[in-house]
Amino acid sequence: MLCLIPPVLMAQEECSVAEHPRLLLKAGSEAGIIQIIETDEAMRRVHESIIAECDRMLETAPLRRVMEGKRLLHTSREALRRIFWLSYSYRMTGMESYAARARDEMLAVCRFSDWNPSHFLDVGEMVMAVAIGYDWLYDYLSADERRTVCEAIVSKGFVPADNEDYAGFYNLANNWNQVCCSGLLYGALATYEEHPEMADELIDLYVKSVPFALACYAPDGGYPEGFNYWGYGTSFQVMMIAALESALGTDFGLSSHEGFLETSSFVQFMTAPSGMCFNFSDSPSAAPCNPMMFWFAAKTGDMSRIWLERRNIERLPEGFMADVSTLFTEHRLLPALLIFCSSMDTDALQEPQEHFAEFKGRTPLFIYREGWSSVNDTYLGIKGGSPMTSHAHMDAGSFVYEHDGVRWAMDLGMQDYHSLESRGVDLWNQEQGGQRWDVFRIGNEAHSTLTLNGRHHRVKSFVPIVETWRTKSRKGALLDMTEAFAEDAERVSRAIWLDRRNHLHVQDTVKASPEGTQVRWTMTTPAEAEIIGSSSIRLEKDGRRMTLSISSDTPFRLYILPDDPPNDYDAPNPDTCRIGFTATIPPSGTAAFCATLE
Repeated sequence: MLCLIPPVLMAQEECSVAEHPRLLLKAGSEAGIIQIIETDEAMRRVHESIIAECDRMLETAPLRRVMEGKRLLHTSREALRRIFWLSYSYRMTGMESYAARARDEMLAVCRFSDWNPSHFLDVGEMVMAVAIGYDWLYDYLSADERRTVCEAIVSKGFVPADNEDYAGFYNLANNWNQVCCSGLLYGALATYEEHPEMADELIDLYVKSVPFALACYAPDGGYPEGFNYWGYGTSFQVMMIAALESALGTDFGLSSHEGFLETSSFVQFMTAPSGMCFNFSDSPSAAPCNPMMFWFAAKTGDMSRIWLERRNIERLPEGFMADVSTLFTEHRLLPALLIFCSSMDTDALQEPQEHFAEFKGRTPLFIYREGWSSVNDTYLGIKGGSPMTSHAHMDAGSFVYEHDGVRWAMDLGMQDYHSLESRGVDLWNQEQGGQRWDVFRIGNEAHSTLTLNGRHHRVKSFVPIVETWRTKSRKGALLDMTEAFAEDAERVSRAIWLDRRNHLHVQDTVKASPEGTQVRWTMTTPAEAEIIGSSSIRLEKDGRRMTLSISSDTPFRLYILPDDPPNDYDAPNPDTCRIGFTATIPPSGTAAFCATLE
């Protein structure tokens, strides 16, 4: 069958639409997975765990339409997990019990009144779920069952996506675009024969819309929304590209967008030796395995990109499914790991050689990673950027620092959205006075950065990295933080670096406003802290000890503060505290503060 993509996209080029199954794993490709699970113990364990989990699914009831606040997303995600995993198990074993259970899930969600288009991520994931089932179980489903699923994809997916009240995701430069367009594309590819002309138009629309989001990877692969949302947006972007390649034989150049293939370096450097990530913006601290990294390794031929992922998988215990959601990013897409591994030479694995990374996009970052094989390696992550970025915090100038097996400077990470929204918090208002910035973990006072005159950072600001250092005696970056403080200071710079011994130095220079400036210097830490003099704070964690020393010609006062939530809607932050100092700079005066952790 020929797919006539509109000429605006393909200059009238024709491409063939593969027969069912056409999404990700074409007919006969199961042999590649069988080969890898026969020769690779870690992949065998993943495969067998998926099968075992599907056995447990056989005893559960089909999903019901249960909202959580304004979202149906948890149900859509569980539908994707069940249908994808069950369909995979059917294709790999031939056991019809899995196909029957996947069919029941598909028909159950197709009977929902809608897939909650007011929060369109819910629709995107649900369409991908039923599209995979429709395509992979095409020969198993009856004609009536296929018709039911196809009609649901159209009425609950394509129709609301054409409604301007719901379709704002098309021009967004974030994960919403990637997830929604990817899910809808799966629906168009899976049901192509039922409405080829409409499918052509939809494929054209989604392929032309997603570059708005792909632009965020420029120029060098940095992802503005951070580690957590890299896992979400990029996983669905890879799923979209992989489906286009398997169904149509081309990705229409999507993978060649500036910075996209380089973004595997970003997520690799976001992972610290401790196994935690540099969790700026809305991100937990855990750094689970990213299955999509295997796609990047296969696509680029750079096997060093899966060095950390491979080690994570090899350490998986038997029966890891109880913790699968914390062990794998977007774990509902786990069968894709085996699909991507089946087309690559995992014996060519090699350790990364790079130790420095700088990302110059919408969220400037500098990373130093001493090595790739020891939890005791030193790690420094430095962040610039803007609170206006999607999912951003007021954390420009913040840093994460690990040394001798301990994370000394940390980020508290994200708070669950529902826990805030259910308390009436206006979480998504990014105006200067928006309530978002009053959430303790989001505002600047809880981050390892500066606060001037007790005020929030300026929302419409951008903190660039203006210089970097990559020598043995100086590894770090200089940030111009002036824009973050508006009328609170005339000029602010922050230099963060490691010395030859990999000890931390932070030097801040502040030229006060004509009214004078109150400075609060903060470092958030999980260590126990004790003030041991007028200029030093001792930190102790896991049997290790370091001392923070402050020097300045301007008088300052040390402090240690618990991270007790100031608002009743804030999450608790046990076993952490803030350390630092306060100082007053006279009108139009200039002060320099040097902090050393050694």
